[in-house]
Amino acid sequence: MLRVDRAVLVQPSVYGTDNRAMLSALKAHPKQLRGVAVIPNEVNAIDDAQLEQLHQAGVRGIRCNIVDVADPSAGLPIQNLKDLANRIKPFGWHLELLMHVNEYPNLDKVFENFPVDLVFGHFGYSYAKHGVKNEGFQGLLELLKNEQAWVKMTGPYRICDGDLPYADMRPLNDAVIKANPNRLVWGTDWPHVMVKKQMPHDADLCDLLGSWVLDENLRKSILVDNPCILYDFAALNS
Repeated sequence: MLRVDRAVLVQPSVYGTDNRAMLSALKAHPKQLRGVAVIPNEVNAIDDAQLEQLHQAGVRGIRCNIVDVADPSAGLPIQNLKDLANRIKPFGWHLELLMHVNEYPNLDKVFENFPVDLVFGHFGYSYAKHGVKNEGFQGLLELLKNEQAWVKMTGPYRICDGDLPYADMRPLNDAVIKANPNRLVWGTDWPHVMVKKQMPHDADLCDLLGSWVLDENLRKSILVDNPCILYDFAALNS
């Protein structure tokens, strides 16, 4: 038993923009859950009243899957992302990006002065084989240092060649901690979709965090304090 008191539900790509299942869960447990939704790419496809409804339901961010839609050679759809960010900025939301940061060597310059906080899943989804010196990963570290971004310490099994304990992932873990431990959050990445290797066990992933983050206060920050800030848990608990 993981004894998780609060959680954040992230809309999976397979459901597209149909957030009903996630919203139903948020409604059932408004104090324990927050959500990250997916909305249509067209910036005006959803009006402010609908965004307000999502906010009242507990949504605190919008997720964009760059991996499945963007051509790295064409660059990021930065203007579209900025337009979306400006729509959600009044709500204090963040923009969560699923993207391979190693494919964008000028990442920190592209997102310089971005309207809202950015959240990068899976340590930036840069495969461990590219190493911490990869330009895109270094750009992510710069965004972390400048408090323009957050990193989700999720899915180490997705970006390394080996199985548990994912030893080749450790340098990336250490690098994001060194860059800015106050901008890190942890997650299980359950239910582990599209896994083509050994299926991870959530308890093992939790234990792995304990072995990678030995300082008790730092673990508390990553597991409790930081996500409380990012996902605004205080708002609906008052």
